Amino acid sequence: MVLRKAGAAAAAAAVVTVGFVGLVSVGTFAASGAAQPAGNNLALSAGTVPAAYQPLIQKWGTLCPEISPPMLAAQLYQESGFDPSARSPAKAYGMAQFLEGTWASYGTDGNNDGKRDIWDASDAIASAATYDCALAKDVSTVPGDRQANMLAAYNAGPYAVIRAGGVPGYKETQGYVRNIQSLARSFTAPVTGGSVGLSRQAAGAIYYAQTKLGTPYLWGGEGLPSQNGRFDCSGLTQAAFESVGIKLPRVANDQWYAGEHPSRSELRPGDLVFFANDLNDPRSIHHVGIYVGGGFMIDAPHTGAVIRYDTIDQRDYIGATRITQDGAEALPVRGADGSISGGGGPSGGNQAPASPSPAAAAAAAAPAAPATPAGRAPATPAGPAPATSGRPAGT
Repeated sequence: MVLRKAGAAAAAAAVVTVGFVGLVSVGTFAASGAAQPAGNNLALSAGTVPAAYQPLIQKWGTLCPEISPPMLAAQLYQESGFDPSARSPAKAYGMAQFLEGTWASYGTDGNNDGKRDIWDASDAIASAATYDCALAKDVSTVPGDRQANMLAAYNAGPYAVIRAGGVPGYKETQGYVRNIQSLARSFTAPVTGGSVGLSRQAAGAIYYAQTKLGTPYLWGGEGLPSQNGRFDCSGLTQAAFESVGIKLPRVANDQWYAGEHPSRSELRPGDLVFFANDLNDPRSIHHVGIYVGGGFMIDAPHTGAVIRYDTIDQRDYIGATRITQDGAEALPVRGADGSISGGGGPSGGNQAPASPSPAAAAAAAAPAAPATPAGRAPATPAGPAPATSGRPAGT
């Protein structure tokens, strides 16, 4: 992204100095994470879901009380990055990464065109919600958090949840439940009249970025000695937050989901600010900087420039993210080929015992565990990747 008004750097420095001193003078911020409204009729935060899919996720995310639009969005993002053409080596297909056998049982005609098409985003979104709600019904008599039990059944199978009387003790399953619920906060619109919580690591991240002012830009740069300590935009933000103990993904459009999204009027120093080619599609995010106050950010702009202060008042400004430890840890890991793994989901190899399909679990009070894990797909698509994934988002 070619940033304008670079000549305002001196004025920016004066504004930022005041803002940063104020930031440091109050010490570290309070722990982040604003309270979210209860229930499943939650609105999606602006810019977190491609516009074409937002009404579908909002609609199907209220299919049953155990799910919500933000939670459904979090699952779809983790599974495929909202890519309808994703496929995995396990022969799981589409945006929701269904196995063909599971699709045969739970595939839903979401757009009423008379077909159940695993590659159709409308059908995949409807089917993901349908499958979630079937699992919720299978474990509905289990005590505890009903959404957590449903997510545990999604990861480990309903039999494991029934047998454990709640979320099983498997590390992977507990991680999956925690991460999806944490990631859902990034997709949830803030409460009206409320504000997004503040990040306690903001001051340290800004300090790190300030020490890099004047460093030449390098596309793909991560500050390595072999790169002469140079960065691109997302390499700088990744390194800044790693300096305070938060590991962010490599590319900007994945960093977008590492926390909640404050409005323009709620921006605070340390927030990441993002820019996109299409303001209705977060997959088109191409640039990121660290907000420092007064309408300015520190960023690595483009080839031929240096790390500097720039205004955030650009036509392609899509929004901001207040980074949190939980939000960063909840994100899936995207490989160089665009494949998705990690994030506490099933892709790391299911540590739970094999479990029956939801129908089988419902049919018997104490079913024997069969030989296949939950009848669902692991979250490891290895086909076409979401736009800009698997590359440094530094242009």
